Amino acid sequence: MIRRDAEATILRLLQGFPAVTITGPRQSGKTTLARAIFSQKPYFSLEDPDMRQLALDDPRGFLSRTAQGAVLDEIQRAPDILSYLQTHMDEHGRMGMFILTGSQHFGLMSDVTQSLAGRTAFVQLLPFSLEEVKRSSASSLELDDLLFAGGYPPLYDRNLTPDIWMPAYITAYLERDVRQILEVQNLEAFQRFLRLCAGRSGQILNLSALATDCGITHNTARSWITVLETSFILFRLYPHHANFRKRLVKSPKIYFYDTGLMCRLLGIQNAQQLAFHPLRGAIFETFVVSELKKACFNFLLNVELYFWRDSNGREIDVIADFGGSLMPIEIKSGQTVNRDFFTNLEHWLKLAGKTAFSPVLIHGGKAEMIRKEIKVTGWQNAARILTTDS
Repeated sequence: MIRRDAEATILRLLQGFPAVTITGPRQSGKTTLARAIFSQKPYFSLEDPDMRQLALDDPRGFLSRTAQGAVLDEIQRAPDILSYLQTHMDEHGRMGMFILTGSQHFGLMSDVTQSLAGRTAFVQLLPFSLEEVKRSSASSLELDDLLFAGGYPPLYDRNLTPDIWMPAYITAYLERDVRQILEVQNLEAFQRFLRLCAGRSGQILNLSALATDCGITHNTARSWITVLETSFILFRLYPHHANFRKRLVKSPKIYFYDTGLMCRLLGIQNAQQLAFHPLRGAIFETFVVSELKKACFNFLLNVELYFWRDSNGREIDVIADFGGSLMPIEIKSGQTVNRDFFTNLEHWLKLAGKTAFSPVLIHGGKAEMIRKEIKVTGWQNAARILTTDS
């Protein structure tokens, strides 16, 4: 198994909670990680119809088989067992008994939060981060290859290529799961919606325009975006609230968690097409912002991510808010660092004053330097800037 960044976090949480709940998209490696951590404990998959029926028909009998704890996989498939699990944990009074996993964040979180309040910690496991890909047997660590492949584990621990695996994933998991939640009748409209969202990754979310382009209602677009977010396909990045006496954009941006999925939905067929693709800058920005999100989840960082944009179009791609201390992060896909890259950072730093610290420019090359107290670093170090002293 490829070592996951979140493993140490989960082990630490198991020392202080009876259970840890791992959520995330399908095929992100939740089951593999849970079974590796609890290799000496029994494993029960509630996707298995027989096992699920046993848990639903005789929850006490089912849990009697887990006196020493267990991995309960896809727990959202048997939500009624959670109340019995609460009693079971309280009776034994031990930490680190269970690891629960679930793919549908949307229903799972409300059920688990209500039933196991104070008894479980939560870890969100996304596809591989760059550091995790480096631990794999990846044949290439070139930027365009990584952007095209994305980070889903099956692409790195099986003999599969993105052009073979990604269509099957979209059909078998994404369309099936999301359609099941939403009861989508018009598959063609939903597929078009996914592609349109991919084309807007890194842009301000305009639900009205998205709905019009897709031929659906505004309320339907809002509902579909929410479910895609709670299914860990995309996320909203909200504008930072500090106004510095300027009119600010109030709408969020959307980003995909995985650039491989994004590329597939955009119709990109190979890594070579990325070099001159009109959305390459957006794909690169999506990659960097996703790396930052993965770092926050994997290491439970006490930091919130935002963006900043004023009415004149000046923008900082990411503001990392460390409890009032603000780290501005600018993202540029170009490999050659030029003066224009620094314009918005320099403007924002003057406005932010003493609240700002450790400004960073992440670019598509490998050059490392300090320029006017701004740290310039290549894409390989994107996530590290949140976990190391800048």
